Amino acid sequence: MSSSPSTATYHLFLLSPLDFPIYSTTLPSSRFPAPPPPSSAPSSSSAFAAYSSTAFSHHPSSSTSSLPSLAAFASPPAASAFGGMVQALVGGGSSSRLPEGETPTGVSGGTEDARRRTERHVPEMIAHAALDALEQAQFLSGAMYHKSIDCFNEWTVSAFITPGNIRFILLHEVKNDDGIRLFFAEVWETYLKHLLNPFYQLNSPITSAAFDARVRASAKKHL
Repeated sequence: MSSSPSTATYHLFLLSPLDFPIYSTTLPSSRFPAPPPPSSAPSSSSAFAAYSSTAFSHHPSSSTSSLPSLAAFASPPAASAFGGMVQALVGGGSSSRLPEGETPTGVSGGTEDARRRTERHVPEMIAHAALDALEQAQFLSGAMYHKSIDCFNEWTVSAFITPGNIRFILLHEVKNDDGIRLFFAEVWETYLKHLLNPFYQLNSPITSAAFDARVRASAKKHL
């Protein structure tokens, strides 16, 4: 009996103007299956090593025809600016998800709990790594919704910026631009309603079960 295919996953982070996470959650997709893992694509680290050896190798005795072409410099591997650090923390693999039983770098014992802690923090690091790209996109366009501003391995990063400079960061595995835009709009409306709560302190962590339920309902509708 064949098992049912797994669904795609989204990671949502709400960051304060000081980059402090005030809310985060993992959301399963109700519409898209998980994409198949890359079979032959090289890892970010190996692609960068290959690029570096091609573009920056020095051969004193070779002629000018053996020098690297401009194409070697024009097409560096696509990777987040924070990608090297993220890969170092998860063991340098080609995916932010560690295989079962693998020990994260710097974690002794290789326990299941340690593996899960590492997996939980990697999406947050990827989200923070995309903030520079988000700042540049905001400066260039001034828009609130920014789709596909950064990527790392299987994760693509899209974002939404409120007038109060709260950043909604979404990591997603599948392309769903319209659904993500509508999801961001509903989360913003939910956030505005939460601000009306007289007991909520601005930019403090959001622990409301009602807020979480509304976010998940929006995800089920659009993601």
